[in-house]
Amino acid sequence: MSTIIENAFIVTMDAGRRELRGGSVVVVGNTISAVVDGAVDDELRDASEVIDGTGCILTPGLINTHHHLYQWITRGLAADHTLFQWLTTLYPIWAGIDEEAVNVAATGALGWLALSGCTTSTDHHYVFPKEGGDLLAAEIRAAQAVGVRFHPTRGSMDLSEKDGGLPPDSVVETIDQIMTASSDAISRWHDPSPDAMIKIALAPCSPFSVTADLLRASAELARERNVRLHTHLAETVDESDYTAEHFGCTPLEYMESVGWVGPDVWFAHGVHFDGRSIATLAATQSAIAHCPTSNARLGAGIARTRDLLAAGVPVGLGVDGSASNESCRLLEEAHQAVMMARAIGGPTALTTRTALELATLGGAKVLGYSNLGSIEPGKLADLVLWRLDGLGHSGIADPVAALVLGDVPPIERSWVNGEVVVSGGELTGVDAEVIAAKVAAAHIALIAKAG
Repeated sequence: MSTIIENAFIVTMDAGRRELRGGSVVVVGNTISAVVDGAVDDELRDASEVIDGTGCILTPGLINTHHHLYQWITRGLAADHTLFQWLTTLYPIWAGIDEEAVNVAATGALGWLALSGCTTSTDHHYVFPKEGGDLLAAEIRAAQAVGVRFHPTRGSMDLSEKDGGLPPDSVVETIDQIMTASSDAISRWHDPSPDAMIKIALAPCSPFSVTADLLRASAELARERNVRLHTHLAETVDESDYTAEHFGCTPLEYMESVGWVGPDVWFAHGVHFDGRSIATLAATQSAIAHCPTSNARLGAGIARTRDLLAAGVPVGLGVDGSASNESCRLLEEAHQAVMMARAIGGPTALTTRTALELATLGGAKVLGYSNLGSIEPGKLADLVLWRLDGLGHSGIADPVAALVLGDVPPIERSWVNGEVVVSGGELTGVDAEVIAAKVAAAHIALIAKAG
């Protein structure tokens, strides 16, 4: 049976960036089969489930390009710290995470993301305590329960405090352990098919928590197995100072020296890139996950989004870890991207439609999906139907401005791979109240464990 969404304002994000007032979208199975400017014929309507989108805007599903799901149970800590202070405060707490805690945290975080329009999310998980259990499997089970498309990374750290890094010894691994676990993760979980619900990437944590040998080995394995590469880069001035002191170069020059540029690489943050670095990113098509709320929360600065886009750098949006963005609402990142860009670049630095494009098509390109990010025949049916007829949005003339500049509106319905994930503002796969109680208990237990 097909599904028809009709009478909605449709933002297609197709090549012509068409917007249809009162259009219809037909979904068959997990695929969009038609986009119509108006109504479909009665015969098709009679054979379909029909969703009335009156008062709603239909967009492609939003794509989150950077997160740390385990941090959902450590929100609100170290609220007034610099990044390095924040990390050194939280690492001893994160050292106590285990399989159960990560599953609870990931379920809460992914459920909340889904309620803010996210249909695809990555995750950068790099903390693997020795007695923690199968943490990657724990968050994959959470994604399957919530129903979102998931592109987690097998992260890693091999440079501990005793070696001049930031993380404690208990959460770092040897290169051999990391490479074995990374290869196993790809073999076990990575689905190369076009409509895959789970893909894997490799993600050493950052220049100040991993060695050059680990970066090189990870790049070699990723390209051998045809998966993507991810890490933090140029997030703070402290990081730029670190790479200058230890390697005599900028953060991106260092990554380039170890083989970490190219269309299969995306970096989180990219706040402190100079003009030469932006040119290198564009030339190599290395991508950026822009995380404006987290960057502001930690006082890291404001990324040069306008300059990155003008140069042709692929840019998507990310909420970043929950411990540096307690809100974690993906649509809110589009709002903040506009505000931050205009704060430093003036009123035309970033339009509302460009911000929505970053959250959809931009994210798809960053994560390597050619069949997501727009509403077109043949694309996967990852869609969000937002209500704009309530008190918070009614009367705003431009539906896209209402969506991006207004509060996050309620979701009438969202679909991932053609399956309903949110209906009437409620998650369909998990009970939000039950998960909230488990999150609160897991937070208390983890803090107590840290002493």
